[in-house]
Amino acid sequence: MYTGTLSFDLLLGEVHSLKQKRSVVRPIVAELQRKHAVSVAEVGDQNLHRRARIGLAMVSGDASHLSSVLDRCERLVAARPEVELLSVRRRIHGDDD
Repeated sequence: MYTGTLSFDLLLGEVHSLKQKRSVVRPIVAELQRKHAVSVAEVGDQNLHRRARIGLAMVSGDASHLSSVLDRCERLVAARPEVELLSVRRRIHGDDD
């Protein structure tokens, strides 16, 4: 069994309130969940209207499948024009860890 996580640090574009922030972050979270069947949530910077931290987790029996899905999730977030991807932190844990 392998567990993988991604943590995205995002800078949001023309966002001037927490309400506008939600309207940018929620569709990203929903699309990741829908397209890749991963667990996703906003996990940090909730009180900052131009920053967001999104966490993602997945469990798989195959390390290469896990890595492939995490790559696709990272590309999906990086391709969103309304956000700038500042950093991504990836961790993969196996049974031996």
